[in-house]
Amino acid sequence: MAGKLTAAQGTGILLVTANVGSLFEDLENLQKTWLREFYQTVQSHKPHFLALHCQEVGGKNFEESMSHVDNFVKELLSSDALKEYSRARVYLDENYRSQEHFTALGSLYFIHDSLKNIQQFDFKAKKFRKVVGKETCSETLESTPTLEKAKFPQDYFPECKWSRKGFIRTRWAMADCAFDLVNIHLFHDASNLVAWEKSPSEYSGTRQKALAYVLDRITDQRYEKLPFFVFGDFNFRLDSKKVIEKLCSDATMQTIRTDNNEIHKLVFQETDNDRKVILQIEKKLFNYVNQEVFREDNGTSLLEFDNELSVFKERLHEQEIGFPPSYPYSEDSSQGKQYMNTRCPAWCDRILMSPSARDMLLKPENEEKSIVYDNIGPNVCMGDHKPVFLSFRITAGAGKCCQRGENIFREAPL
Repeated sequence: MAGKLTAAQGTGILLVTANVGSLFEDLENLQKTWLREFYQTVQSHKPHFLALHCQEVGGKNFEESMSHVDNFVKELLSSDALKEYSRARVYLDENYRSQEHFTALGSLYFIHDSLKNIQQFDFKAKKFRKVVGKETCSETLESTPTLEKAKFPQDYFPECKWSRKGFIRTRWAMADCAFDLVNIHLFHDASNLVAWEKSPSEYSGTRQKALAYVLDRITDQRYEKLPFFVFGDFNFRLDSKKVIEKLCSDATMQTIRTDNNEIHKLVFQETDNDRKVILQIEKKLFNYVNQEVFREDNGTSLLEFDNELSVFKERLHEQEIGFPPSYPYSEDSSQGKQYMNTRCPAWCDRILMSPSARDMLLKPENEEKSIVYDNIGPNVCMGDHKPVFLSFRITAGAGKCCQRGENIFREAPL
């Protein structure tokens, strides 16, 4: 599949982020479709190193669905599509009984046979070790030396008592370069009505605080600072107040309140045209009359309202977005492009990188498509989130952007 490595070709990397919560609700339809589209993406880009970061492993009813996770992983590890990836590392946070630590994150890494010199960092021993064979770890991630894992403090999002949000970090070395891969799941918008109240919303501030926590943690003084990629479900949302002002610029707003005088519903109606209702908002309802605005030209007219990342513009970079909002898609297996009327569609699923990681990406002048940032399964149902991927190549010697560059492999036993 991945072909023989050459210095000119570079090492092919495929990073994928997927909130897989829906897959465990519909094993027969959704999961089969999801796996087919995932395998097609792998076969299309032929990576030497494949990283799959999953969120909501086990689904929303994880007590009942967690047993299906093992079958999902076994399918990946034994599939014909990945048969040339004879080395793998799978980390699954399945211990839902430990509310203090449970994040429902899954980080899966597959290494192609042709990639000879790849190593993984042992955070306890503080050295790299050669990757051999396939290993799966699930119950004891807190004590696993090859990763760093943390759940966000409860006071970050107190209204969500059973929050499973956090991150998992691993560190890899190949092609004379080393880098960190961070699987992340940030806090969601609990209420469309609260998100609408001010710009930016209070939820945006909560996500900003949590992301800063992760960035500070992975760049502190405990370990050597390396380039890093952070990819997962950031739950970034469009600025609701400004989006609604644009979508409903010529509309009048009616506020419907409860008996306790709390806002229950907002109804936006055209001033003429028989006062046609164009938008209705409730806590978990965002029913806009024309979904095409989110799909037309991949929704790029709304990217001006996607500004949660701007706070981190010196610390994080992203390839240009050229795909529609990744959430919330219909979970009806026959509705591949339809959004649910629960939230304003947004680019929740992202692949971000440090400035030094961006410098690692190889883009030959004669290959326009050598860096691809896109979604998976654009025309079929993949669950409520479309997976997002970044395909690129790194060259030998790209590790010059690391602090110790050429010394990275010398400390690692082969």
